[in-house]
Amino acid sequence: MSFTTLRRAATVTALTASAVLAAAGAAFAHVTVHPESYAKGATDGTLTFRVPNEEDSAGTTKVQVFFPTDHPVLGVLVSPIPGWTATTTTTKLKTPVTTDDGTITEAVSEVTWTKGTIKPGQYQDFSVAFGQLPEDTSELAFKTLQTYSDGKVARWIEETQAGQEEPENPAPVLTLTAAADTASPKASAAAAPASATVSAAVSTDDSTARTIGITGLVVGILGLAAAAFAITRNRSPRA
Repeated sequence: MSFTTLRRAATVTALTASAVLAAAGAAFAHVTVHPESYAKGATDGTLTFRVPNEEDSAGTTKVQVFFPTDHPVLGVLVSPIPGWTATTTTTKLKTPVTTDDGTITEAVSEVTWTKGTIKPGQYQDFSVAFGQLPEDTSELAFKTLQTYSDGKVARWIEETQAGQEEPENPAPVLTLTAAADTASPKASAAAAPASATVSAAVSTDDSTARTIGITGLVVGILGLAAAAFAITRNRSPRA
C-alpha cells in the first residue's frame, strides 16, 4: 500500500467520521418526544419532551408545547419539575370526542413551562401523562417554541412532508401505529414510563446508547486507518 493510498484512506476516514458526528449532533439538538411511537387509541401513558440548549451563552427560560386539537390528546396532566412552573391552556373542540366516560368537549391545547433554566450544554425533560390518544390519525405533531434568556426564540414548528428531507426546525412528532403492528393500547400504556423520572431515565439510556455506538464506530474506523498506516511505515526497504 503506497503512502498516497494511505493518505487518501485517512482523508476519507476523517470525512466519514465528521459526517457521522455532525449528523448525531444535529439529531440531538432538536426538541424530540419520547417514546417515538404509541398504538392508536393508547390509554394511560406518558409523553416526554426533551429540550436541549443549543446556545453557547444563553439559557432556555421558557418552553411552549402546542397540542393538536384536530386530533386531541385527552386527559393531559403535567408532571411537576423542581424549579419550573407549568401552566396549561384548554380549547373547546370543534368536534367533540366520545369515550367510555362520556363526551369530551375540551382538551389541552398548550403546556407552557417557565421560571426555570436550561443552561448551555444541558437539556431538560418535560413530561405529561395522558388519558387517551386519538385513533383517527397516524401521527401527532407537537409544535414547540423555545425561548432563551437573550430573547431569541427557536421555533420547532416545521412538519416533515412525505418523501422530503427533514426540515431545519422540525416539530416533535409522535407516530401512531395500528394495534396489529404493536402491543394493545393497554399493553403500550403499561410499558410506558410510570413517572417523569422513569421516562427521563429510559430516554437518557437510549440517547447514551446511541452516542456510545456512534463513538465506537468512529473510533473503530480511525483505528483501522491508523493500523494500516503503521504496518506500511514499519516495513523495511527490502520488503
